[in-house]
Amino acid sequence: MKRFIGSEQNRAVAIWLFGCAALVFIMVVVGGITRLTGSGLSITEWKPIMGALPPMNAADWQEAFEKYRAIPQYTQVNAGMSLAEFKEIFWWEWAHRLLGRVIGAAFALPFAVFLILRQIPRRLVLRCTILLALGGLQGLIGWWMVSSGLSERVDVAPERLATHLGLALLIFMGLIWTGMEAWNGASHSRPPVVWSRSAAVLLGAVFFQCLLGGLVAGAKAGFIYTDWPLMNGAVLAPVDWGLGGLAFLHDQALVQFNHRIWAYVLLIGGTLYAVQAWRWRLAEGLGAAAFAVAGALWLQALLGIATLMSATPLWLGALHQAGAALVLATSTLNLWLVRRSQARLFTSGSRARGL
Repeated sequence: MKRFIGSEQNRAVAIWLFGCAALVFIMVVVGGITRLTGSGLSITEWKPIMGALPPMNAADWQEAFEKYRAIPQYTQVNAGMSLAEFKEIFWWEWAHRLLGRVIGAAFALPFAVFLILRQIPRRLVLRCTILLALGGLQGLIGWWMVSSGLSERVDVAPERLATHLGLALLIFMGLIWTGMEAWNGASHSRPPVVWSRSAAVLLGAVFFQCLLGGLVAGAKAGFIYTDWPLMNGAVLAPVDWGLGGLAFLHDQALVQFNHRIWAYVLLIGGTLYAVQAWRWRLAEGLGAAAFAVAGALWLQALLGIATLMSATPLWLGALHQAGAALVLATSTLNLWLVRRSQARLFTSGSRARGL
């Protein structure tokens, strides 16, 4: 049986962490919309405090518009854009940044209150502090990303976008995991080694696929080679190998190809994982969790194909990004359940077999 030790469990803290995770999920989706609408460079300055206020009058709007007209994206892509059209992309980026501020406040203020009231389980204080620090770092990473598109490029650097997305997803995973720890209390069991490693590898593979998706988004590779299963009639469309190692980050054909191939690897691995869970009759919901991960992977793959073959319309692109976060959440919960399981992994008389 699981054992709980008084303050090691606090469900009010868990609800707060899950609420923050939900806000980060919304943030990831809004970030995807910001990218798909080409809105990310519409605000050319980073003002963590004063930037919370949008332009308040016609003069403020004209000033913001003039700053946008000075960057390459306007001169090379959006020349002739009207002020009304500028406002449309401005509001998406402003909402994205405002949501980041809201998340920071939603985490930091309750964190301080819970600390003062000594409500946070002692073993989770450091984890929450790290999550707070990562949230602050995310703001810096976001501006580092935006700054890459303000002088020489017409968009942000793909590797910086993938870094920004990756850190957001790490925070998302950390909030879910820590919330589960606060909800259930400390565990004093030894996790099943084979399944713990397998679930961790699966989660790592899902996270890596999310990073590859970030590169696809940054390189705008989802708008080309919209046939499937081939790419413009070939297994791999022509790659500009003159870019050297940067081809893996910037070449549209190669980043899309890598995203496709890793999706196949994930589908095979996730399906085998679920099949093995069924064969071994895993207890305490572990079998159901394994099938949930596999099911989420298949649904996300089908959604990805539909998104690609439709040339990434806004609603499908946003839904695909939301699906990626949900697959990651499912994989995170699966690993947490595996590491918490104290049940015997096999029916009576079964012998352990590796994955």
